Amino acid sequence: MKVTKAVFPVAGMGSRFLPATKASPKEMMPIVDKPLIQYAFEEAAAAGITDMIFITGRNKRAIEDHFDKAYELEAELSAKGKSELLGRVQEVVPKSVNCIYIRQAEPLGLGHAVLCARSVVGDEPFAVLLADDLIDAKRPVIGQMAELYETNGCSILGVQDIPREQTDQYGVVAVDPRSGDLARVTAIVEKPEPQAAPSTLAVVGRYILTPQIFGHLDKRQSGAGGEIQLTDAIAALLREEQVLAYRFEGRRYDCGSKLGYLQATVDFGTRHPEVGKAFVSFLQSR
Repeated sequence: MKVTKAVFPVAGMGSRFLPATKASPKEMMPIVDKPLIQYAFEEAAAAGITDMIFITGRNKRAIEDHFDKAYELEAELSAKGKSELLGRVQEVVPKSVNCIYIRQAEPLGLGHAVLCARSVVGDEPFAVLLADDLIDAKRPVIGQMAELYETNGCSILGVQDIPREQTDQYGVVAVDPRSGDLARVTAIVEKPEPQAAPSTLAVVGRYILTPQIFGHLDKRQSGAGGEIQLTDAIAALLREEQVLAYRFEGRRYDCGSKLGYLQATVDFGTRHPEVGKAFVSFLQSR
């Protein structure tokens, strides 16, 4: 089956960016002139995904508004002859894409957020994209992974090597050492201490999952941090079917951290067609 559904867990509080995220979703923080969630949305749309499922929470209405039709704004831009800006607004959601919103009533973790999508996903494979992880790639990373799913027919995790001292911030996998960029996962652990981590290969915000994951999420008890961990469900899934780890093509920015967010802003800003050259000149003058 082709992957046509994507889940965007966007109910988190964004506490690392307070007070900026006190009343505004962290996913709406802009990189130049587009919010983080739009970059993830565009990545999924470019991969041919047509059903975008947002798992939302309190204070997340701005995300729904962003992907909704803005009648008043469009009418004003049209009346003033601002056709280029009007086009940008109208192109946010392609006509082929359907947006679905599900409320996560309690902040019970990433695993619970994914489980909330069960009634919409059904028995199909699906993608999960975390907007915090902005990935700059020639080919959409989730598209790379969807193609691999069509060949292999199993869950696939986007991974990258990280410094060992950072393993306690990620789900970390052990893989078959004989493999290359696409490797069989032999174990997965949520936020292991550096000395106990099975490797330095971390899962970084891109997943293709089979629907069998829902049964394991439904059985999960609270794990690390008192939340229902997606990692724990993947560990259980490993005992039933093959799971692969994919070292994707592209550069990832951890926009859940202030440093990663600033790095993305600088890199995307210097390449921006409208302000890039002037921004580079400004940086060189500092």
